[in-house]
Amino acid sequence: MRVRIYKPARNAMQSGTARTKEWLLVFPPAEAREIDPLMGWTSSDDTQSQVRLRFETRKQAEDYARENGLEYEVVEPHTRAPNIRPRGYGENFANERRAPWTH
Repeated sequence: MRVRIYKPARNAMQSGTARTKEWLLVFPPAEAREIDPLMGWTSSDDTQSQVRLRFETRKQAEDYARENGLEYEVVEPHTRAPNIRPRGYGENFANERRAPWTH
């Protein structure tokens, strides 16, 4: 069983960066999910796939995996382009824009 260590991306629906500073250690599913014939819900007896361990640094996550004899795979996070700076709404109407604002 190979666990995955990664730094989660920010939520695409929000501009904030909450929960993107920590590293996660996630266990893969050990068995496929089953469909309940009566209700149609998906279920599984695998409780380890629900476990997500949070660490402050990548080294802490790797050390935890080594101490517990887990094979691990590290997924490097994508970095944001350095030339993007946050702007306010008022800058949409600034006089020094490259192109004039029109409707």
